[in-house]
Amino acid sequence: MTATPPTDPAPDAEQAAARWQARRLDGLPPDEAACALFVVAGGWALWQQQPVYAKTFATARGQQLDVQLPDGSVLQLDTATRAEVTLYRQRREVRLPEGQAHFSVQADAARPFDVLAGPLRITVVGTRFSVRHTQAGLDAGGVRVTVEEGRVRVASAEPAAGAEPRLLGPGEAVAADAGGRLRGTSAAPAAGALLWREGRANFENTPLAQALAEFERYGPTGLTVRDPAVAAMRINGSFDLRQFGAFAKALPQVLPVRLQPREGTTEIAPR
Repeated sequence: MTATPPTDPAPDAEQAAARWQARRLDGLPPDEAACALFVVAGGWALWQQQPVYAKTFATARGQQLDVQLPDGSVLQLDTATRAEVTLYRQRREVRLPEGQAHFSVQADAARPFDVLAGPLRITVVGTRFSVRHTQAGLDAGGVRVTVEEGRVRVASAEPAAGAEPRLLGPGEAVAADAGGRLRGTSAAPAAGALLWREGRANFENTPLAQALAEFERYGPTGLTVRDPAVAAMRINGSFDLRQFGAFAKALPQVLPVRLQPREGTTEIAPR
């Protein structure tokens, strides 16, 4: 009677499979045994690389989404965000082609958790952190990683890029440009850095054009800027990203501008 391997390997699956294969190969000529071992090893490696879970999550403009993964980790996706989740037997991976997400990673030392965002690879075992990778608004074109709890390793997704990895602790953040060049590590109090989960943003000496682009990620504001000098004006403050009207009304009070109706939109023009 031919022995059959278990269909759902236990934690010692590698040893059990090895014993099973040894029985199968016993008595074969050396050349055939070597060839069979090669095939078995290749099949085992292929099995290890097969995902046990794969799913893509996406939010529309203005939408946010909480996702519970099978391993116990939780993802919170911001507006206009796409996250491609793949769980393997020995590792976990999330690709973030666009958007912003907060990760509460279930600790599992045997399965590291990687986030691939633009030029960066963020690696953890169990922690809470946020990753932003957007083409518009704050930090446009780059990647920003903010750690709330635990420790996070931030490195270039391409080892040949030569950038030194950065290890971040609670309350620390690091940003990278589109080429993966890491800037200095900075303090990032969770209360401010993670405001987006409440639908808010902090603008600190932010160009008006960039602030408007951040609002536009959440919905059409109906606001336009044509004058480059106005677009470059700096704005400060904490704002509700869904209250476009309140933001527009505040602008003439904090900047030398006026609101001028033009072709179905409102232009922010110099005063």
